[in-house]
Amino acid sequence: MPLNPTWDDIVVRLLLTVVAGAIIGLDREASGHAAGFRTTILVGLAACTAMIQANLLLSTVGKSPDSFGNMDVLRFPLGILTGVGFIGGGAIFKRGDLVTGVTTAATLWVMTAIGLAFGGGQIALASIVTAMAFLTLWALKWLDAHIPREHRAILSIISTPNDPPSDLESRIRPLGYRARFVKKAQGAENNHFIVSYEIRWRRPKIADPPTDLLEFLENNYSVDMFDTIRESDP
Repeated sequence: MPLNPTWDDIVVRLLLTVVAGAIIGLDREASGHAAGFRTTILVGLAACTAMIQANLLLSTVGKSPDSFGNMDVLRFPLGILTGVGFIGGGAIFKRGDLVTGVTTAATLWVMTAIGLAFGGGQIALASIVTAMAFLTLWALKWLDAHIPREHRAILSIISTPNDPPSDLESRIRPLGYRARFVKKAQGAENNHFIVSYEIRWRRPKIADPPTDLLEFLENNYSVDMFDTIRESDP
């Protein structure tokens, strides 16, 4: 970092941080995620401002004779990284096996690093990281959508003592689905039960919904509920 940056240098750093935040945040905004257009710009500007402030104070050397301590100016960016870590932790939500907000937290973290790099005058480094972050969030989203992944759903079947559900696990396995018994509960009426299963299958994210399974279930069972479990944020 130059010890005496001019105002032209400072303005360029701030503007480039805004551009980087807009590029990264625009994709998140279009996808409807929490860390969107304005959020990434503000996080980047906060990091950039802290780094510029540290840069301006780097020229302060030594300490006065009556002083008992000196200031470590690099604690400014360290504090920003720590603070964004808390924000990112608050963006992550976990409920059972479902985890959301991880990509949002990572986006804020990388935008902080980009802002610190621009604020410190490492223009080339920050520009490269901006391009790589945008590639990861936007271009690689296509690849991520085509990778086979685990899907899950909760299936509830109405059963009576005289008509228990047949072997669901073995009947849907040839279709590419797996079933695991979860629980059996008394229904609203005493003459029937609700039997619940966890259904799993592997397909790319862009694949069609499991209409073949739904058709099979409707033809062979009395389905009370089929509730898919939403995946984590992309």
